[in-house]
Amino acid sequence: MQERSYRKLFWALVLVGLVFDQCSKYYVFSYWLYNQGQGAQFDVVPGYFEITAQFHGPSGESVPRVNQGALFGFANSKGSLANAVFAVVSLIAAAAIIYWSSLRSTARDWSLCTALGLILGGTLGNLYDRIMFSGVRDFIYWHYRDRFDWPVFNIADCCLVCGAILLLAQAFWSRPAPATDEPADQAVTSQMAEAK
Repeated sequence: MQERSYRKLFWALVLVGLVFDQCSKYYVFSYWLYNQGQGAQFDVVPGYFEITAQFHGPSGESVPRVNQGALFGFANSKGSLANAVFAVVSLIAAAAIIYWSSLRSTARDWSLCTALGLILGGTLGNLYDRIMFSGVRDFIYWHYRDRFDWPVFNIADCCLVCGAILLLAQAFWSRPAPATDEPADQAVTSQMAEAK
């Protein structure tokens, strides 16, 4: 009997996460770049949730404003050094996830393949930005008037967070299959003999 594999699910989530992230960034920044000039915002839910695009550049040349650090703007003040360090970390993480996903035990686990697919899709989405734009383009802004102010993020960040939560949940709540001393073929033969 052939083992069930979720490798296609893993690669589908990588592709969907990467494409959705890059298409959303392209639309938001290209639309406002050509139609609004130096930046704009759109209230999705006024006072709570908005889409924002900021640009900078000399003499009217609009360049997307990027986050060169990590989540919550960590190390953003270090500029291109932080961007280079996080790009290298992303490359190492991507290689580790691809290796992890290639293991037979991983391919049989749908929740692990789902988590790793989301994490790799998000990692590659932000890595592309770090290479092409020297930082990550963020545009999703969630806040509550002056009381709650979440840092601006993007679709790749959503993929990373959802994948990490799923990975943690699996680590805490999954139970390994019980180990048996006898091989699977012998166990089946023993059960059939007992049934007779």
